[in-house]
Amino acid sequence: MFKPKKINNKTVYYSDVLNIEHFFTTRELEVIDNLDVLSKYLSVDRKNIIKPKQVHSDNIEFVDERIEYPNCDSLILNDKNKAIYLNFADCTPVILYDEKQNIVSIAHAGWRGTAQKIAPKTVLKMNSNPKDIIAVIGPCISFDYFETSLEAIDSLKSTINNKEGLFKDNFADLKNINKRQLEEIGVNRFDICPFCTIADNDKFFSYRKENKTKKRHSALAKL
Repeated sequence: MFKPKKINNKTVYYSDVLNIEHFFTTRELEVIDNLDVLSKYLSVDRKNIIKPKQVHSDNIEFVDERIEYPNCDSLILNDKNKAIYLNFADCTPVILYDEKQNIVSIAHAGWRGTAQKIAPKTVLKMNSNPKDIIAVIGPCISFDYFETSLEAIDSLKSTINNKEGLFKDNFADLKNINKRQLEEIGVNRFDICPFCTIADNDKFFSYRKENKTKKRHSALAKL
């Protein structure tokens, strides 16, 4: 279940199924403007709060000694002295935690990333047994609002065997397509955020609703 908490009197949301530090920011707290606050909260040096340069790819990287991760839409973390975050404004955030290996990843699954199966590819890159994974799917555009091209619909349909309930005309359910992709490789523990970036635009940013806004909320994780 998703629950609110406060960081510096600003609301973020977390999933009570994960026992590591993680949260999804809201309009109240943009990471880029609050790095000092988050550095203190996480007890992590500001330079060790890592974000990749997202490009809607299926490129996945392990965090190492680098500061920059260009052309990357999923980061995997196994270092307790660092934190990772990715930005969103309608696309689907997917946090994947392997409790046996104690490693965590965040994937940026817009429709393109979802069509490239970035979430299941991340599980494979983590070298995880899918049964050890807890998947937390964060706030994104919901089924009722995600209308797209038939070409995009066909691309998304091609990624799953069981398509039941996930498509209607030109509409697609990105949260549950990502869930279905992960289920089909053996992941069986999930927490799915009830919020929609358009219907709950008072809480989260929406690229579509807000005329291509450059503002972003984030998914952040630390071991």
